Amino acid sequence: MKVMHVRMSSISPSGDDDTDFVRLMLPHHQAALDMARTELLSGKDPQMRRLAQEIITDQQSEIQLMQLWLNSHPTRSRK
Repeated sequence: MKVMHVRMSSISPSGDDDTDFVRLMLPHHQAALDMARTELLSGKDPQMRRLAQEIITDQQSEIQLMQLWLNSHPTRSRK
């Protein structure tokens, strides 16, 4: 969680709400992946392990989508 907060707080606003949303969501999603992987390594409850696996699948897909979006949309700034 600390890593996520450090990464999120180090992002300077671009002036574009869409870009800022994606740039802030990336470390948030990465933290979810890290927590889900920890659950798979250490967790015992089958329902929570299944949830962790679903989170990994969903968040990885969303991260890829956000990275593609960032690559195809240069940072825009408000005038």
